[in-house]
Amino acid sequence: MFHLDDCWKAVKVSKFQSFSAQFQSPSTNKQGEFFMCMISYLKRNGVLYCTMKSSQSQTATQEKHQPPKIKVPQHALKKTVDKITRDYEAIIGIETHVQLSTLTKAFCSCPYNYGSQPNTSICPICMGLPGALPVLNSKVIEFAVKLGLALNCKLSLNSKFDRKQYFYPDLPKGYQISQFDIPIATGGYVDLDLPLEFGGGHRKFGITRVHMEEDAGKLLHSGNGAQVDLNRAGVPLLEIVSEPDMRTGIEAAEYAAELQRVVRYLGISNGNMQEGSLRCDVNVSIRPIGQSEFGTKVEIKNLNSFSSINRAIDFEISRQALLLSEGQGDQIVQETRLWEEGAQKTITMRKKEGLSDYRYFPEPDLPEVILTQEYVDSILKSLPELPEMKRRRYENMGLSMQDVLFLANDMNVAEYFDATLSSGADLKLAANWIMGDIAAYMKNEKLSINEIKLTPKELAELIASIKGGTISGKIGKEILFELLAKGGTVKGLIEEKDLVQIVDPVEIGKIIDKVISENPKQLEQYRGGKTKLQGFFAGQVMKLSKGKANPGLLNKILLEKLNAKS
Repeated sequence: MFHLDDCWKAVKVSKFQSFSAQFQSPSTNKQGEFFMCMISYLKRNGVLYCTMKSSQSQTATQEKHQPPKIKVPQHALKKTVDKITRDYEAIIGIETHVQLSTLTKAFCSCPYNYGSQPNTSICPICMGLPGALPVLNSKVIEFAVKLGLALNCKLSLNSKFDRKQYFYPDLPKGYQISQFDIPIATGGYVDLDLPLEFGGGHRKFGITRVHMEEDAGKLLHSGNGAQVDLNRAGVPLLEIVSEPDMRTGIEAAEYAAELQRVVRYLGISNGNMQEGSLRCDVNVSIRPIGQSEFGTKVEIKNLNSFSSINRAIDFEISRQALLLSEGQGDQIVQETRLWEEGAQKTITMRKKEGLSDYRYFPEPDLPEVILTQEYVDSILKSLPELPEMKRRRYENMGLSMQDVLFLANDMNVAEYFDATLSSGADLKLAANWIMGDIAAYMKNEKLSINEIKLTPKELAELIASIKGGTISGKIGKEILFELLAKGGTVKGLIEEKDLVQIVDPVEIGKIIDKVISENPKQLEQYRGGKTKLQGFFAGQVMKLSKGKANPGLLNKILLEKLNAKS
């Protein structure tokens, strides 16, 4: 058993190596305990807490006398952890499974609807019953070709399906129909832009292969044990295997987010991670800086958000770096680990199978997949403008990278923005309205941009009305929120509520005279040197004009009258 005071001492004096040498016993895994203690500090803001307990059994007396929680400055711990990891380079690759939005499954006519009652969309084929033969859904091939082209891959005009043998309770046939040595697409890449908060910059990551396969069922765990739901068995998947080109958790998370954008833009999947429509398995290894040979690869599963991808990778890099720095590299084994979101750590799930364990052989019940060049060319012509192309177009139009990343992130937002520009709206003003008030409204009301009542045409009309001086910006915002909630037209609301901006200098002057005459004390204070009272007078004029006075004209005339000699 070790004490938290020792943890603090190690951080405080930055003697990590001499301290952690005390915790190398394989039987008690004290080194791992210390590491978990250190990492848990990083999970709080400003001040970090360690609440880890030893895995050794404790007596009742010991439990009653737990050492108090200690506070550790974040910068001190970060310096210690950085010292461990700075001499190592991470090598990261991702295997991404995309569930396709086809009407039926890959090899039968059963539909698949997320959230439906267990075992209500199954048949002898997806149940793997003897004598049931698969028939390939042609949409799976079409979607695979689309994704292969979108990821800049080389397509295989002749490919085939294979049987991947393994036993899981939710795999009814005892094998999975997949592709092994001849995938449908190989050798592609993804271009993406990192968000500015993560340093910005352009990245290019290689794609090793894209192949077609079927999904397994799902185990439902309850107090009575595990039950099998086969609704998902046979649902078509595309697996995207990246090159090991990523080096940080941020890069890996942004790569996965870009794949989600691509499949959504293509319309081949909804890409919802919470539904399992996009699932990522991350492979992480580290090696000393300057070494060309890869380290031992560890796979991480159970990653259901982009932020968890980032955090799981950063944890695993630190875990492996700690072991290597203490001469415990042999404890890094090829295995599959699970990410525990609550504990913010990875844990061993199972030892990793090798390719030979799967005993691949060609699927005898399905013919080869043969593509013609004409078929490929027709799909190529049908591809939409993809996220990378859209970002470059927006950038060339003069938008900042912050604007570009926001607008191109969601295909529907991008389409709304483009439609607003097509209706004649000013580029920057349209971007500002969509990214500002409209985005805030959607967030508050939990709506997508397709669900708001304001059309792109009316947004363009609103922007033109403000820019042309018909209404003020303040009134424009009032109209905006009414249009978002109820719809209608800008011109209709302006006429209905008599919101046309007052631009007649004589009329504005009369309102100003009235306000000045009603506030002699404030006028005296202003002329006595309290010039900030100009804002008070301007506010009173706007109130009296019901917000319709032209702000520029108002302030010009107001200053003339306030500074006039009495």
